[in-house]
Amino acid sequence: MTEIVSVSGPELVTYADELAALLVDTVHDGASVGFLDPLDRGAAADWWRERARAVEQGVVRVWLARDGERVAGTISLVPAPLPNARHRAEVAKLMVRPSGRGRGLGRALLAAVDEWAVSAGLSLLVLDTESGSVAERLYRAAGWTECGSIPAYAQNTTGTLMATTVYWKTPGKPEAVGGPDGAGATMGGDAS
Repeated sequence: MTEIVSVSGPELVTYADELAALLVDTVHDGASVGFLDPLDRGAAADWWRERARAVEQGVVRVWLARDGERVAGTISLVPAPLPNARHRAEVAKLMVRPSGRGRGLGRALLAAVDEWAVSAGLSLLVLDTESGSVAERLYRAAGWTECGSIPAYAQNTTGTLMATTVYWKTPGKPEAVGGPDGAGATMGGDAS
């Protein structure tokens, strides 16, 4: 049985090696999460350990999907720090182990973030993803609304510049309330 748990900074350090394996597998599988392939596992573990202080300070929140003691997925939330933006947060680093996709873990991780955002009084969540990626189906199915795309925004895992699509969601709302043209998001299959 998979459980979704929020982790503290010290817990994040404890899981750093497993999270590194997840990050390396996800990047190798082509997910655009900020890293290029091949990604050194030691460097990936260091990256996760460096997040621990930010988690302890409340600058970042991290959730894990645990299948027993094994990390099957993760998601992060970065609350906006400025006084005029404290109503919103950015969803980042949603990753599901390639072997665990298709079981609803991505959607469960998004739901955990959404639930926490409601309890924290947030009224807006944003995220971005590589345009045309399978992740877009997940976001649309989970009620996220597309804002638009930015060409040549980031490199994919092989170093090619790709467009990025930006999405938004009102926490607690099961479906998108409309995009720039007033239409709701297209519902699709769960990509994770």
